[in-house]
Amino acid sequence: MTPLPERILPEARKAIGKKKSATQLWDDALSLARARWHLRNATSVGERVRVWGRPVIRNEGSLIIDQRVSLISGAIPIQLTTEPDGRLEIGARTFMNYGCSILATKLVSIGPDCKVGMEVLMMDNDFHQVDPHKRWIRPSSAPIVLEENVWLGARVIVLSGVTIGANSVIAAGSVVTRDIPPRSFAAGQPARVIKSVA
Repeated sequence: MTPLPERILPEARKAIGKKKSATQLWDDALSLARARWHLRNATSVGERVRVWGRPVIRNEGSLIIDQRVSLISGAIPIQLTTEPDGRLEIGARTFMNYGCSILATKLVSIGPDCKVGMEVLMMDNDFHQVDPHKRWIRPSSAPIVLEENVWLGARVIVLSGVTIGANSVIAAGSVVTRDIPPRSFAAGQPARVIKSVA
């Protein structure tokens, strides 16, 4: 049997595609190995996915992670949760910073090349109704969709039924309660479009 470092280093070298020092290759190899271990409960994981730290994964539905996704799960772990009928899709080359919490009861779809800042929260269900007599009745879910190349700043909250258009930026601390058109810069609570992104 080939020792672990000898098995992982060639894969890391292939994944990186350029010459690096042995230390850099080892760090990259460990990142790839961590991804395989921590994402073992995912439904599908693409090539060259990297994980730093320990994300919390609870997959009772479908968790699809495309290639070259980076998950930075530092002091506050990333939490990815799917309920039995839920589907969470994370597109290629998407970056997620520590403390993100995503819950899919129906569908949360994050497109390719997205940047998700620290402590972002996305839930496709409100879990309780406003009517005091119906608080224990769960409302229906509505999908969350982040199109290609969306950047969510730190501590953004995205609520159910929201689509954020391609190439948009959401400022830190915003609460997104309605759709944001493509190429928009939005901020506030609730978030509103401030200007167009060129």
